[in-house]
Amino acid sequence: MQARCGLIFQLIEQFFPLDLAEEWDNCGIQVGDPNRPVDRVLLAMDMDEAVLSEARDKGAGLVVTHHPLVFKGIKQIREDRGPGRLLAKIIRAGITVYSAHTNLDSAQKGVNAVLAERIGLTGIRVLRPANEKYLKLVVFVPSESVEAVREALAGAGAGWIGGYSDCAFMLKGTGTFRPLEGTSPYIGKTGELEKVEEIRLETIIPARIAGVAVKAMLEVHPYEEVAYDLYPLENKAAESGIGRVGRLKEALTLEQFTGRVKETLDLRAVRRGGSGSRRIKTVAVCGGSGGDFWPLALNAGADVLVTGDIGYHAARDMLASGMSFIDAGHYGTERVVLEALAGYLRDGCRQRGINIDIIVSGVNGDPFAYI
Repeated sequence: MQARCGLIFQLIEQFFPLDLAEEWDNCGIQVGDPNRPVDRVLLAMDMDEAVLSEARDKGAGLVVTHHPLVFKGIKQIREDRGPGRLLAKIIRAGITVYSAHTNLDSAQKGVNAVLAERIGLTGIRVLRPANEKYLKLVVFVPSESVEAVREALAGAGAGWIGGYSDCAFMLKGTGTFRPLEGTSPYIGKTGELEKVEEIRLETIIPARIAGVAVKAMLEVHPYEEVAYDLYPLENKAAESGIGRVGRLKEALTLEQFTGRVKETLDLRAVRRGGSGSRRIKTVAVCGGSGGDFWPLALNAGADVLVTGDIGYHAARDMLASGMSFIDAGHYGTERVVLEALAGYLRDGCRQRGINIDIIVSGVNGDPFAYI
């Protein structure tokens, strides 16, 4: 089955919901047509002339970037200047560009989760939890159809709790109803009271996908009129949010841990603040520009913060507070997500019978050179 760009957008947003994005951000389609057919997708950190050439050469009709192509307001598209020239070339090439930025940072399996796992943290938790709302869906299903309904709900994104999928609760009971004139009951006869063994099926869903989940459930439920309820929950989305905190399996000196970060992230250079002999056990990470989150890292008990773009004054403040830091660069702390994103999209396409190539850019690199 061939995909359209919009279907790839849906897959991305299933893993990395747009409502996790910061208010100031510009995630989603940047330029192009969501209805355009696509058989190859290129993933990159940024959209630039080199990535555009790569997309043309490799026949990628869709480019998914981490950083938005259109970030600040554009009042003109001038082909004699950089931004307008690139946009005009993208449009003429018939390429669609989509960006997943702070939603990719905050999501349960996004930038920060991948970064924390890559550098060997365990017991990982969110540094600043998101404010996603949840609902409990309760539906009553005849016994022979309960698995089909449960699978449909799980496939629509219901039943995720932390690192567990397909979470649900089922309780057997007896349902009663009397089909009236004009109905076509799945069970029972018009005018007669019917008693049926039913299963009360409960599961949790993010409020943002309630419509999708209910539609999926109704499509496979055998009843003409389905009895279901949606209850608001006070649960917090502890699985998503900015940054992560975790522990090393064994304590390392800051010098040893800095070496691990540099090697694991395949970096030419990093910046470090703090005594190299300090023992490190608890680590906070924030991909990209996370220097401003150091107070949260300190309150979480972190010995060191791994992030990028640390400014002079933030560095001074961290050292004064007794916390060390490793500045592994904006690019270095975020690029790790590209291969993970490729894996999620390949799996999602395979499950839906979509034949499409997902490739990671080989040209879009760190804008800084180290001398």
